[in-house]
Amino acid sequence: MTLPASKADAAARLPRIGLLDTARGVALIAMASYHFSWDMEFMGYLAPGTAETGWLKIYARAIATTFLFIVGISLVLSSTPEIRWPSFWKRSGMIAAAAAVISIATRIAMPNEWIYFGILHCIAVLTLVGVVFLRLPLAVTLIATLVLFAAWITDNFGPPGLLRSSFFDPRYLAWIGLAVTPERSNDYVPLFPWATPFFAGLSIASIAIRTKLPHRLAAVGTGSWWPARLGRHSLAFYLIHQPVLIGIAYGISLVVPPQAPDPVATYLRQCNASCVMQQGEALCHSFCQCTLGKLQAQALFTPLQEGAIDIENDERVQAIASECSAESEPAPAPLPQQ
Repeated sequence: MTLPASKADAAARLPRIGLLDTARGVALIAMASYHFSWDMEFMGYLAPGTAETGWLKIYARAIATTFLFIVGISLVLSSTPEIRWPSFWKRSGMIAAAAAVISIATRIAMPNEWIYFGILHCIAVLTLVGVVFLRLPLAVTLIATLVLFAAWITDNFGPPGLLRSSFFDPRYLAWIGLAVTPERSNDYVPLFPWATPFFAGLSIASIAIRTKLPHRLAAVGTGSWWPARLGRHSLAFYLIHQPVLIGIAYGISLVVPPQAPDPVATYLRQCNASCVMQQGEALCHSFCQCTLGKLQAQALFTPLQEGAIDIENDERVQAIASECSAESEPAPAPLPQQ
């Protein structure tokens, strides 16, 4: 007996893997915990720059890596045995629309650090790129993955700035990921290096579907766990969680107001958070300590903290930054906005 085409296609589809939903749900919970630390910093309970330095910086990168790795795997699984174009375009459109909403909302609320290319923007673009690679031989995808990984190794451990150029610094090019000093953003996830975990997921899943591994993983009964149920609604959770969390942080601030932060510690954290986006932490520590000392010596530190000095145009501040940059070659990022 021959099944109708639609039923045959359904039978050939891979079963839903509860473990993957669970992993996505756990990543969502981790993401929310990180964002809550950002909210507590925003409300003044943590010193400025806390969420962008130290172990929290590593935590945030691990979460983003996990998400993009899972996105690569999910794209392969949902496109087997063939791409279901209506579902693909619907999902891609929802992600792109959500990314646009976030850009618009943050442009209004935080014009100096709005999200012009965050993780949803990255997922939307990589999904379009990934679906092209699904139609190419597996060897092409594996080569692209190795090239991206080699570029990541070179960027992190090779000669400084080898893969980067200030040509890519403007926002309309910074999304590529080759900028030297990209415009500030509260969520900056450019294609490079973040295509690397996505392509790793794409490659591993493409190899796995040639075996019985997806069916064996699907047999592990985790689909009813609450993290798995959460993982099946990742986009809705992403859009809802931050307004809820920042509302909680604001409510706490009304009951237990935060203490006034130490201005010196605040400056050093802000300076280091701005600097380490492009340079090593040891170099940034030297640069920030240098600028702090010179600002205090010239009685400019307090006016700078109070916003009485235009950091972009004040010649005294620019001279201090230049002097400390010369002492900390290669030159770190400019002084942080106060």
